[in-house]
Amino acid sequence: MGLIARVSTIFKSKVNNLLDKAEDPRETLEYSYQKQVEQLQQVRRGVAEVVTSKKRIELQLNKLQQMINQWDQDARDAVAAGRDDLAQEALTRKQSVMGQMQSLQAQIADLEKEEHRLQEAQQKLSLKVETFRTQKEVIKAQYSAAQAQVKIGEAFSGLGEDMADINSALQRAQDKTTSLQARAQAIDSLSEGSPALELNEPSSGDAIRDELNRLKGSTSVSDELARLKAEMGKSDSSAPE
Repeated sequence: MGLIARVSTIFKSKVNNLLDKAEDPRETLEYSYQKQVEQLQQVRRGVAEVVTSKKRIELQLNKLQQMINQWDQDARDAVAAGRDDLAQEALTRKQSVMGQMQSLQAQIADLEKEEHRLQEAQQKLSLKVETFRTQKEVIKAQYSAAQAQVKIGEAFSGLGEDMADINSALQRAQDKTTSLQARAQAIDSLSEGSPALELNEPSSGDAIRDELNRLKGSTSVSDELARLKAEMGKSDSSAPE
């Protein structure tokens, strides 16, 4: 039995923990508020039913009062006509109707008491519901604010855990960028200091062929220079003195 009791306790603890995590207090508050509103509506319906019943009895009382007035008048007419027997019968029925009226008046008194009791309950319950509604909205706002604060804290906590990797990746990117910029500057410096780099013929991959190509290029330039000088000398010698 001890083992079973411990297992049962552990199971209940797990279930309560899951329920606590799944429960949203805002939903619980709304549910409680709706239940109180329903109770208030039931009390209001009860007050309305009591008032309606009292009105019906009052209508019956009015009819009975009219009957009493009629029997009283009939008794007077019978006495005036010398018919005491009819007068006695009319008064007897008048008394019967008056008994019914007393019964209905007692019912009205009871209904008025019930109406007064329900109206007091309605006022107290209305105040309670309104107070609960105000507290509900305050608690919901506080819960939402706390929930947002927790999420922000969790976000900052997760960001702090990832900052080491982020900083490391950022440093590697900066190092690569700096290295690439330095290399680009070095290439620019070499290009500016060596104009021949832009004039050299591309290499064919064969050293002998490259040397022959350079020789041909040098010879062409020398021949062109000699031709240019010859033309200029001939032009100078043919000029008129």
